[in-house]
Amino acid sequence: MSFLNDDLLLESSLAKELYQDYAKDLPIIDYHCHINPDWILEDKVFSDITELWLSGDHYKWRLMRNCGIDERYITGDADNFEKFQAFCSILPSCVNNPIYVWCHMELKRYFGYNGEINASTALEIYEHTKKIINSPSFSARNIIRQSNVQLLCTTDDPSDDLAAHNKLSQTKGLGFKVLPSFRPDKALNIESPGFAAYISALAEASKIEIKTLDDLLDALSKRLEFFAQNGCKVSDHGLTEFIYSECSPKEAAAIFKKGLKGGKVIGEQAQKYKTFLLLYLAKLYKRYDMAVQLHYNCLRNNNSKMFYRLGIDTGFDSINSSYKIERLAKFLDKLESQDSLPKTIVYSLDPNDNRAINTIINCFQSAPVKGKMQSGAAWWFNDTKSGIYEHLTAVSEYGVLGNFIGMLTDSRSLTSYVRHDYFRRILCNFIARAVLAGEYPQNPDNLKALIQNISYYNIKQYLGLNDL
Repeated sequence: MSFLNDDLLLESSLAKELYQDYAKDLPIIDYHCHINPDWILEDKVFSDITELWLSGDHYKWRLMRNCGIDERYITGDADNFEKFQAFCSILPSCVNNPIYVWCHMELKRYFGYNGEINASTALEIYEHTKKIINSPSFSARNIIRQSNVQLLCTTDDPSDDLAAHNKLSQTKGLGFKVLPSFRPDKALNIESPGFAAYISALAEASKIEIKTLDDLLDALSKRLEFFAQNGCKVSDHGLTEFIYSECSPKEAAAIFKKGLKGGKVIGEQAQKYKTFLLLYLAKLYKRYDMAVQLHYNCLRNNNSKMFYRLGIDTGFDSINSSYKIERLAKFLDKLESQDSLPKTIVYSLDPNDNRAINTIINCFQSAPVKGKMQSGAAWWFNDTKSGIYEHLTAVSEYGVLGNFIGMLTDSRSLTSYVRHDYFRRILCNFIARAVLAGEYPQNPDNLKALIQNISYYNIKQYLGLNDL
């Protein structure tokens, strides 16, 4: 089989047929990404492929460090071509890493380049792509349009003014929607040294002086209402591990007061405060019919030397294992017992949690929402070929695969939309395997519904996107 041909990841004629007929041309709803909305507002034009690919992509930085590339060529002062050449030089060593395939898919999709990426082709690729990247036809908005994106949800702090979103919503002829998502991690991270300073920023944004826990709850409620008015359909929480520790309002108020004054809040006290606030916010999400995303089991900033040098999100995070899955069950049960459980999407970065998550969330499914409780797509360290297969297996064996809301990019890169195509190819191959094994009938209507619902229609219905 030739490299990166049209049948990539499709092992049978049936898989190819399913992909070509039912999945390939569907629009994309990217309900979780980290794209900067200001880039879209200003219709940013990138300088070259280094800025497009390497300026903030810690996925790629990790590979370069693994191959002994000096930091000067990763986050340092080397010029853009030197950085790109260094990246190209290491890529041939990265067989079976999804970044190897994604990079080639992006070059083919967006630049019409079908060759290999290596040290000897670096200059050719750099010059070829630069001519395209520098043209207005390759601006941020046009990349999104080329990618067949109908909607993308950025990741936004409660203190954000959403000015870019507001202006984009009034832009005629945009061709796609950009909605905010509510990410209140800084309000929960009471153990963070910057907690008190953040509360001041939240107070300014909400126009509420925050001196007590009740003030904080009012401020967050006000900001969530503002997000809802600006079209927000989904919230998001990033947690080192899933926490659950019963906490009374009086306890939470005392812990918050201590943190606001700069006191050290760690361990059980931090868990109590976070549990209290998560439960409060979840009830608000239910009121606004927002889905909540719970991302957890990420162990951050493991290399303290490099963290102090480069800061967060620079490639020094890893999978965490908490082995306390019962906390998720208690959290969901608490909300369900109060008729306050919102639509919930649960992601653990530890793939060993897949089966447990699916069995727990399926204890809390209820009408009228189809697949109200979701096992979130394989993400970050898990959006590999095997990671996606493992996730699809867990969802299908312990739940209802046909209700799954599909893929997201979780990316800062505008050309990362090939990951949706990567996922759809794997999905079609996964379903074709079941048919060819005699485990599912080759019924065109059922197969079409399965693939198209998972790839597009389920998430559209789940978030109530009736105007797309």
